[in-house]
Amino acid sequence: MSSANSPNIKAFLKTLKREYENYIPLAELGVHPKIKERFLGKRMTNLKDEVEFWYTAGYDYIKLQPKADFNPMKIGLDNNVSYNDDGTIFRKWASENNGVITNFEDFEKYRFPSINDFDYKNFEKVKSLLPDGMGVIGQYGDIFTMTWEMMGFESFSFALFENEELVNKLNDKLGELVLSMFEYFAQSDIVDAIWYSDDIAYTNSLMVSPAVLDKYFFPWLKKIGDLAKRHNKPLIYHTDGILYDVMQKIIDCGVDAIHPIEPKAMNIFEVKERYGDKLCLIGNIDVDLLARGSVNEIKLNVKKNIEQVGFNGGYCVGSGNSIPEYVKLENYIAMIKTVKEINSNL
Repeated sequence: MSSANSPNIKAFLKTLKREYENYIPLAELGVHPKIKERFLGKRMTNLKDEVEFWYTAGYDYIKLQPKADFNPMKIGLDNNVSYNDDGTIFRKWASENNGVITNFEDFEKYRFPSINDFDYKNFEKVKSLLPDGMGVIGQYGDIFTMTWEMMGFESFSFALFENEELVNKLNDKLGELVLSMFEYFAQSDIVDAIWYSDDIAYTNSLMVSPAVLDKYFFPWLKKIGDLAKRHNKPLIYHTDGILYDVMQKIIDCGVDAIHPIEPKAMNIFEVKERYGDKLCLIGNIDVDLLARGSVNEIKLNVKKNIEQVGFNGGYCVGSGNSIPEYVKLENYIAMIKTVKEINSNL
């Protein structure tokens, strides 16, 4: 499958800022490595292959992360490392009950990475590999998520009342480390936009109260938003779930685009009506539909979204989460082709 449309990072960036372009971009936070390999028909072994995938699939950017290891002691890992839907390594030390840090002794013993341990070499290497018109998104996240994962959600919940000092210390440690990545993204000439991901909601409610998010999530999002504004780079924020109770807070932090507008949690047409003048919307093509639906259903869903949400700009087509390995390849391709066909007729 060849790239029918040339990448247009300038149009993509304008769309993120809700400026009208006669163009509908594609956007994904993650595509599972197995899907990438099936799409290209070959093994993915290096950065050049990554660029080839994002270009051939029709994206205006390649998404890059610094190489970072927040579990250097490999706690809980075995030889059969598993992956999240977006292809990132699953953190096996995460627990619903007790995690790896439940007291100050655990905190002092845990071997955190340092800022100097983060590897940004791919950001430099990619310069010579990018086709004309293609850009780079710098992405990382999970300050809040790693805080509760390292403690275990149950221990984290109790500590909010019984040992708040430990929660503060862990959250600050992780926040400063991840924030340093966004300082790099903001200052880098190669990075065109930045993407922060950190889940704070389920399909029917927030994970924790807004008051807890005000302490351990929003201050960091605001710092990242300030960096983005200072360096004039659009900020995309990813979280699953229903966000109406905190959407204005997200906007106030300087977020330009919200992803993925999970269909089971929020109606994208309502989100457009309520927040479309302040936020670019990304995603919303149901992952379950991509996994079990028909090609025709995918086409109709994409066309409906573009007609009703993308008519005046501020919308990028993508999945309602990410592209896991169980998505039907023909459905993923149908989503991409439909967008390309519409763009060729605009």
